[in-house]
Amino acid sequence: MRTEAEFTALYENHFSELAAQVCAYLGDATEAQDLVQEAFLRAWQRWDKVGGYEEPVAWVRRVAWNLATSRHRRNQVARKFLQKSSAPEPAPAAGPDHVALVAALKSIPAKRRRALVMHYMADMTISAIAEHTGAREGTVKSWLHRGRKELAALLREEAPELVPSPRGETDPDTMPIRIRRALPGAAKVPRPANRRSSVREDRS
Repeated sequence: MRTEAEFTALYENHFSELAAQVCAYLGDATEAQDLVQEAFLRAWQRWDKVGGYEEPVAWVRRVAWNLATSRHRRNQVARKFLQKSSAPEPAPAAGPDHVALVAALKSIPAKRRRALVMHYMADMTISAIAEHTGAREGTVKSWLHRGRKELAALLREEAPELVPSPRGETDPDTMPIRIRRALPGAAKVPRPANRRSSVREDRS
């Protein structure tokens, strides 16, 4: 079995040439590099076997070309579909509300940010988020509760018009942070006038 140092040398000595070959085939340098990296990753995962071959680079090259061929076929299918389809309407430009919202979400820890996006933008119920993430529903509710508090504070600093009047600030659970209105093209979900969304509500 070859050593880790030998794998490193194989990667450093052959990555560029393999990426250039695949790029010439696909016509996309970034995509070619991604596929060659994937081929080397697979080689490393099997290095106890691949490292014993007389020419390990031949195995990596074959995997890279197989990946490139599969990608090329998928791209052809997608290209034919797009050629038959009419062009979609151009997306509206991002307004200041959207910019402020995206900036605020980036500052929130990943798990809470994901829960907020799934619940308020993707219309996923709490139970669906729990199933998707493998977390308990109580944990999801906690993510949403804490995430809303953090988002409210951040939006209050960046864009006060995105958060409710001081009357609603005493209960972060029921703050109607208007996430949807900050997203260009986002559909509005009608709600009764006397109801406000709550993280305790499983919107099924």
